[in-house]
Amino acid sequence: MTTHANTHAAADARHYFVPQPSLYPFMLSGGMFLLALGFILQMNAFAPGPWIMLAGTGVIIFVMVNWFSKVIGENQSGEYGQWEDKSFRYGMVWFIASEVAFFAAFFGTLFYVRVLSVPALATMDPAFTLWQGFTSAWPSAGPKGANFTPMGAWGVPALNTALLLTSGATLTWAHWGMMKNKRSQLNLGLLLTILLGVSFMGFQIYEYHHAYTELGLTMGAGVYGATFFMLTGFHGFHVTLGAIMLMVIYGRCLKGHFTAERHFAFEGVAWYWHFVDVVWLGLFVFVYWV
Repeated sequence: MTTHANTHAAADARHYFVPQPSLYPFMLSGGMFLLALGFILQMNAFAPGPWIMLAGTGVIIFVMVNWFSKVIGENQSGEYGQWEDKSFRYGMVWFIASEVAFFAAFFGTLFYVRVLSVPALATMDPAFTLWQGFTSAWPSAGPKGANFTPMGAWGVPALNTALLLTSGATLTWAHWGMMKNKRSQLNLGLLLTILLGVSFMGFQIYEYHHAYTELGLTMGAGVYGATFFMLTGFHGFHVTLGAIMLMVIYGRCLKGHFTAERHFAFEGVAWYWHFVDVVWLGLFVFVYWV
């Protein structure tokens, strides 16, 4: 422990750490290009599309595993000091700010549809509208959308809300364990958080299956179906990423990484997870309940 502390003290004495040149940024860009190209080809019914998407995904996973492993190794060897810690924190703050803007755009779409677009269609002059008798009631599939049953708030969505809120509490409890150097509390809290996050995703998969097979609620169910799956789907993707990040942090905790003084990787993932929790509360209120 003393040696580890000395290496960090030496790192703090430097101005900042400059890594060696790396091909990982170029490889990651290439993987993203292949993923996008494969998606475009798939959308246009070209046979190689799925295989190119798979290749791009493989490159991205390869780069992420190796690049992050290198960063973890640099951190554990004492290369990072206060300058790097501060830059990582700034980077995470800006990343979450971009995620706030990302979801704000989708919530803005929902607001525009519900408050402006659908009511405007319903109040058009009957002499000019193509959709006689259309009302502004929400949920709406639009003037010519398919029939469907909207998803209720007090079944699986309410359960998932409880799961995510509880996961936020267990993650905070794990953080307290780290700050008090209680490794068993830290590890147990992280494990419970991961299990709750995975349970959330399992119930969301069940919800989607129920929506498609029993409610007629699909991506083709007009504007309600489109906004429902757009918002909940992107949130589910973020929960999946958050759960993967928590698993990585859990593995590092089992190996004895992090101290009460130095644990930004844990904190960064915790910030992200709490952000995901807050977004879900907005979804539960404005997509399921109101």
